[in-house]
Amino acid sequence: MTRRLLLSYLALALLVLAGLEIPLGYVYARGEVARASQNVERDAAMLAEVTEEDIEKGDLDDLPEVVGDYAARTGSRVVVTDKRGIVLTDSHPAGRTGISLAGRPDIARALANRPTVTTTTDRAGNDVLSATVPGSSGTTIRGTLRLTQPMDRVTARVHRIWAALALAGACVLAAVALIAFSMARWITRPLRTLEAATTQLADGHLANPPDTTIGPPELRSLAASFTRTATRLQQLLKTQQAFASEASHQLKTPLTALRLRLENFEPYLDPRAHGSLEEAVGEVERLGRMVQGLLALARLENTATTPEPVDLDAALADRVAMWEPLAAESYVAIGTTGPPAGRVWAIPGALEQIIDNLLANALRVSPPGTTITLHRAPGGRLHIVDQGPGMGEADRERAFDRFWRASDSHHDGTGLGLPIVRHLVDASGGTITLRPAPGTGLDVAVRLRPVAGRR
Repeated sequence: MTRRLLLSYLALALLVLAGLEIPLGYVYARGEVARASQNVERDAAMLAEVTEEDIEKGDLDDLPEVVGDYAARTGSRVVVTDKRGIVLTDSHPAGRTGISLAGRPDIARALANRPTVTTTTDRAGNDVLSATVPGSSGTTIRGTLRLTQPMDRVTARVHRIWAALALAGACVLAAVALIAFSMARWITRPLRTLEAATTQLADGHLANPPDTTIGPPELRSLAASFTRTATRLQQLLKTQQAFASEASHQLKTPLTALRLRLENFEPYLDPRAHGSLEEAVGEVERLGRMVQGLLALARLENTATTPEPVDLDAALADRVAMWEPLAAESYVAIGTTGPPAGRVWAIPGALEQIIDNLLANALRVSPPGTTITLHRAPGGRLHIVDQGPGMGEADRERAFDRFWRASDSHHDGTGLGLPIVRHLVDASGGTITLRPAPGTGLDVAVRLRPVAGRR
């Protein structure tokens, strides 16, 4: 942002300088040319008066000295003709006398008593100022005088002013850059501290609050408001986490005691009431699992973590080894297929919980003699396929809703396993979908981001 602000200030300053200096330079250049033209015309008129007197008196031998002295001092070229346009003298060493210039437009205009001042190019290709004036007394034309002066001096002065304007512009831009950099740093420094604080807060803990003493008043006020909001949020999160932690311990004891009391009633009840007692004990157990699921979900939602590289194959092998004995008790096999998946991105501990919850769900609905297949696929994909009754399309769409259970469900689930799995997958940056398995059963497809360059 500092660079963008600096470039914006410099672009604005450059635009202003260009709008001021370029017209100023053109105006000065035109003014210099105009002044030089006036000087040339004035000098030509003065020399024409002197040479007209010499022509009138017949002192033609004095003409070379007059025009030569002026030409030597100014670096100009002076050509004098008589009233017929015949060259009487030429200050240029290669100039010839006695030739007629009456056919030249400027000489012809001067012989008609009309002066000419123009910018032209000499034979060498150099720009020159040319002034051709008549040498006359009243309406009597006794000759003409052409004065040409190189524009080298005018061009040098114009170049000097352009260089001065460029230097001034560079100095202004340097000053603007220095001031703009200081201002940009002054503005963006609190924004950088806010960005760092926001990143820390997103990770779950604000260790370094933004500085509220630097930057513009608006940003100082924003930093103060952010600090108050972040502090309040952290207090709320700590309160919720403390509640989840304490509730997990406080609720276990009464539920366990309630189950024991119900079981102790069995010897004193009529045998016909034993079925109702077993149902009551089952509901208490289900309530306990639901409480555990709610507390686990609350802890997940109150914990902000960052995904880390995790070995999917190692986690899969570890969880399969743990679940195989439990599955064997229900006469259900667990098999792993597919090539090694390598490392994937997941929040700490999430991959194990995802596999555990999905295997528990699959085992709960798998009939004896069936197989639960864990299939690995390229791109960080894992499919957990069971051979249970499966789900209809409407049930699959609602399966991730909390406490939702299929109307024909024959097991005692809490309706929190899949929501917990989806939360873990989303927090890890992955996706989870439910699909019908070939034949009967359900295919739970989990896709996590693979770690680039790792297998």
